[in-house]
Amino acid sequence: MRLAEDGEVLVRGGNVSPGYFRDPERTAETIDPDGWLQTGDIGTLDEDGYLTIIDRKKELLITAGGKNVSPANLEGLLKQHPLIGQACVVGDRRPYVAALIVLDAEVAPTWAQHNGLRFSSLADFSREPRVHAEIQQAVDDVNQRVSQVERVKRFVILPDEWTLDGEELTPTLKLKRRVIYQKYGEEIDRLYAPAGG
Repeated sequence: MRLAEDGEVLVRGGNVSPGYFRDPERTAETIDPDGWLQTGDIGTLDEDGYLTIIDRKKELLITAGGKNVSPANLEGLLKQHPLIGQACVVGDRRPYVAALIVLDAEVAPTWAQHNGLRFSSLADFSREPRVHAEIQQAVDDVNQRVSQVERVKRFVILPDEWTLDGEELTPTLKLKRRVIYQKYGEEIDRLYAPAGG
């Protein structure tokens, strides 16, 4: 096992199929001439040689500057903050990375109470300046843990919750990125509008 330059996990050995049955073209797309199978997974190796899968290659964002960014890795870091229920990182072919943030509807009322805020609805709560400041701090904390190109430059807190009953999540709680990009296209475009615009 080894990692390609872009972080894709490559494997070869007796446990790897020699290719697709009677499909040499597809085999050539997946297995290089030296026998390395391109898994489609993006991974990292720690100092002890342990592999961590962080994303699927097809999910990678490629910024306007040509840099690869793993949205799932950033989303996982953002969701470590208890107030963040969901996060969708955007930035494919854009000048920088940005994020759509969805608050955790179960945590929000308790957080409000502990911070002296009245909680009436998630939509109203999402517009509170102190909530915005808290999420900004969470984003700043994540930005300290990632490379310059991966840093979330701007974000928007969405007023609604993403649930299994909605359109944004699969039954296994994965993001339906295409649906989210379409549904929140205006919000995403505003993240890339000139400041104050």
